[in-house]
Amino acid sequence: MAVTDQHGARRRRGIALVAAHTLWFWLLVPPAAAIAEGRVRPAAPAAVGLAAFALLYLALVAVPVASLPVPPALKHLGLALFALLGGGLAAAYAGGPGGWLILLMYVAAAGAVTMARPAWGFGWVGVVVAAVPAVGAARGASAADTAQTALITLLAGAMTLAFARMAQLVDELRRTQRELARAAVRQERLRFARDLHDLLGHTLSLVVVKAEVARRLVGTDPDRAAAEAADIERIGRTALAEVREAVTGYRDHSFGRELANARVALADAGIAVTVRRSGDPLDVAADDAFGWVLREAVTNVLRHSRASRCEIALHTGADGSVLTVRDDGVGGRPEFGNGLHGLAERLGRARGTLDVGPAPGGGLRLTARIPRRPVAAVPS
Repeated sequence: MAVTDQHGARRRRGIALVAAHTLWFWLLVPPAAAIAEGRVRPAAPAAVGLAAFALLYLALVAVPVASLPVPPALKHLGLALFALLGGGLAAAYAGGPGGWLILLMYVAAAGAVTMARPAWGFGWVGVVVAAVPAVGAARGASAADTAQTALITLLAGAMTLAFARMAQLVDELRRTQRELARAAVRQERLRFARDLHDLLGHTLSLVVVKAEVARRLVGTDPDRAAAEAADIERIGRTALAEVREAVTGYRDHSFGRELANARVALADAGIAVTVRRSGDPLDVAADDAFGWVLREAVTNVLRHSRASRCEIALHTGADGSVLTVRDDGVGGRPEFGNGLHGLAERLGRARGTLDVGPAPGGGLRLTARIPRRPVAAVPS
């Protein structure tokens, strides 16, 4: 519907511009007056030719200006007929009253509007301007009138070329704006899908783990099972709040928060957790990116690894920050699905890299690196 409205608005603007082109016909008043006063012989061919010339001019202008769906071959054929008609009328009546040489100005303007390439338009205008003194000299028109008409033709052709080029640039700008808007929508959809995957994938995995624990304990330790069920309720409420925050785009996703959640989730699944941190604190970009990396890495450990131990190591030094998550599970080389692709994209925006592969001695190792950003020099 929006595209249809845009085309309709453009066509209405084009029709208005075509109507404005009728104001140019005041230059055809002298030839028409000469016909009406009987000063042109034969009058009938001149009158019919002048009327056809005016109508064909409006048709040629309307095609590009109003964006009418006309094949290029038909447009060029119309332009050739228009040039022959205008040149023929000018050659036939330029020696008499009425200033018939001015018809060549319309020929120049019509070609400047119709030609798709600017170089062709310049060439067309140049040929028509050169034809004005040639026809004038052949028909014995005064030198002053011929020079004036040649100048008017040159200016009209140049102005029309400039207008046509400006219209093309405006159309290109509008198309670019629409494409940028569509690209922004696509990027936002990808961001939203990635956020939901990263948020819900981890949370649902944690819910499944706790539900399994509660199911195993319900017969032997009802109090512990009730505590696990309460945790499931808390996790569900937290997930709902996180989804709402992700929708609004204001979610604070820190590494420290995810590290605390990872400890709880892995411990509940019976996986021993070792955490090692060294170096400087994380900057804002690395803190957010590593929060997502840790969430996805722990989710994969819970889902696929069948591990008994998991080690999380973070080091921040002069060269940047490195996060490593390693388990002693089944290992292998996982395929990059939505989760790992999303992590690679997040790290890429921070100029970081992601490497996932088998760990020495068995299991899987995920390593994320983010280089340190240079500090801008403070002017003295």
